[in-house]
Amino acid sequence: MHAPDAWKALNQFTDARIALGRSGASLPTAEVLKFGLAHAQARDAIHQPFDSDTLAEQLAALDLETLTVHSQATDRPVYLNRPDLGRRLDEPSRERLTARRATPHDVLLVIGDGLSSHAVQRQAVPLVKALLPFLATLGLSTGPVVLAHQSRVALGDDIGECLNSKAVAMLIGERPGLSSPDSLGVYLTWKPERARIESERNCISNIRPEGLGYDAAAFKLAWLLEQAFLRRLTGVNLKDESDNPALWDKVRPGLARDDTA
Repeated sequence: MHAPDAWKALNQFTDARIALGRSGASLPTAEVLKFGLAHAQARDAIHQPFDSDTLAEQLAALDLETLTVHSQATDRPVYLNRPDLGRRLDEPSRERLTARRATPHDVLLVIGDGLSSHAVQRQAVPLVKALLPFLATLGLSTGPVVLAHQSRVALGDDIGECLNSKAVAMLIGERPGLSSPDSLGVYLTWKPERARIESERNCISNIRPEGLGYDAAAFKLAWLLEQAFLRRLTGVNLKDESDNPALWDKVRPGLARDDTA
């Protein structure tokens, strides 16, 4: 019999590991087992293979062309031990992309496995679907969606530079947490190139039904895109003020739902 926790009622408001109770000086056995399960799910999310073929089929249903590329990290162990290799394209991928450089476009969407391909398989396509009406409203042209294996965030800059993109949005699996092994992040960069640094990107994180929903995340990304094209920048000099109605221009919340109703 473990002692009740006065915080127990707060569990309904968060997935954080609070109000677990006590059994003597330790946690209850059920909570120890739940912790072990959460840890295993986080490890599985990191090592789950990236199924880019299935993503390509799902994106084709949205009339989106895809290209598949690979970083210089040859496999998962190399990727985990050499983060630098995950930030650069391998030569065959660079050659394929450079051959497509002649076709200019405004926004490039890159979907990379990152540290949770589970998050990418679950969240990426619904987010792209919610984003498309915003891109149409803004009149922004898009290149082929690039599916990137063994990718770090900066790989999007390398890809964007090869394709001569004005802006790149990297959709990537975030580092799994013990309550969120399937969280997707988006990193937006204006004028991507390999010399870009972290402070020149904007990030939207925790995209999943239990966190930031698809419609809300799509609106934030569209708002940042609109401002990036107006101000010609991203990063620390572009603050996310999408929650201020006074700063809404062409894109507004609910657009994705309204246009697909």
